Amino acid sequence: MLSQRPNILFLMSDEHRADVTGYEGNSVIRTPVLDRLAQEGVVFSNAYTPSPICVPGRQSMATGQFPLHCNCQRYGEDLAPGYMTFARRFSQYAYNTVACGKLHHSGADQMQGWTRRVAGDLNVGAELIDGRVEKELDLYKGNTQGQKWSDAKEIQRAGVGRRSDRRDAFTVHGALDYIEEYFCDPYYDRAQAERPLMLKISLTQPHYPYFTDEERFSYYLNRVPVYTDQIVSDHPFLGERAVRPDVDVSRRELRRATAAYYGMIDNLDGLFGQVITALETVGQDLDDWIIVYTSDHGEMLGEHGVWEKRKFYEASARVPLIIRWPNGFQGDRVVTENVNLCDLFATLCDLAEIPTPGGLDSRSLVPLLRGTSDPWDNETISQFDGKNLMIKQDHLKYQFYGASMPEVLFDLEADPGETTNCIDDPAYGQALLQFRRRREQLGFSLTDEAAK
Repeated sequence: MLSQRPNILFLMSDEHRADVTGYEGNSVIRTPVLDRLAQEGVVFSNAYTPSPICVPGRQSMATGQFPLHCNCQRYGEDLAPGYMTFARRFSQYAYNTVACGKLHHSGADQMQGWTRRVAGDLNVGAELIDGRVEKELDLYKGNTQGQKWSDAKEIQRAGVGRRSDRRDAFTVHGALDYIEEYFCDPYYDRAQAERPLMLKISLTQPHYPYFTDEERFSYYLNRVPVYTDQIVSDHPFLGERAVRPDVDVSRRELRRATAAYYGMIDNLDGLFGQVITALETVGQDLDDWIIVYTSDHGEMLGEHGVWEKRKFYEASARVPLIIRWPNGFQGDRVVTENVNLCDLFATLCDLAEIPTPGGLDSRSLVPLLRGTSDPWDNETISQFDGKNLMIKQDHLKYQFYGASMPEVLFDLEADPGETTNCIDDPAYGQALLQFRRRREQLGFSLTDEAAK
């Protein structure tokens, strides 16, 4: 029994490709803060998003349920008001739960269990206004100014500029103010630190548009690796929205976009460093804190000829995940088992000795964190749009896209670049049967109409 439940610092980015980190061996990127957390914590090298799309991925993580089960499978969908999230669960057990920055809620419940929000989302609009006059809104439905750029235009416009970094600076500024108020409150002397705190810092970077400051852009421009000569998959989904070098964009534009992406990761690393320094400044011993770092999904960055996310390729579906708690388990270790962001709900409950609610898809990672020999099923799942499913078991990754598209099977041990579809290889026949049985168990049928 814990004498006092630990404080929790939950650091999160948006669209951070897991291999663009120093601790994973990338020699170009500068991530000293994340590298320190990795050295002192446990790195999960096979962590996956429950959905390679922002909103479903985030809400699945928050609820500990796969998108199919929390009814959030597409961009723009949100959790029902009052849904059981890990923030709500910890709030029920006397935690002050504070979210700084992006939660990506679009529904009526903008808190979803957090007791305080600082520098929240900037994309909450008129759809949340009671009594809105629909005929007035209809006058503006033809406005195309808010439509998303094409991937090619995102790349062509990349370079020196400011957008996400301004939002993230605002988020961190609010977080620093909150930390000083909560632990010291030098003006009114009403510090509240007697209760445990869950503090989430959720940044927008390195999500496109690909902009960074001049110093970082100049540093990375001639250093970054660029995916220029990639073979685009002939699969109708995996090869969708390909960006062709020398046709859709120039090779120089690809380099500029990649440099800007690296610059945003460099920037977010420094912002997280400010938060950690602020906690140390107010007298917190971070060995007493559980610190988590992750991202909602990755970024293709031109690999396989595609950009952004939505794919079940490693670049898009695999995410960085570090958990550090020196007073709870030994650090400087890498866990290679397949895990999922859904697993964080049960894990945090387990570490804080809070009962985990029923009905979750979440598994506690505590046995893996503590290096025990408890059996692990070594499966991870990702899904979206009701019919698209990825199941990774050990080193095999199966993908299903409904009855209208071919299945895909990659052997990451034999083919880490994911270039060979083994679906028709007899050597994988038994494994394929097992994947199909598991797919049916998960509610994904051969007929699109039966998929939920």
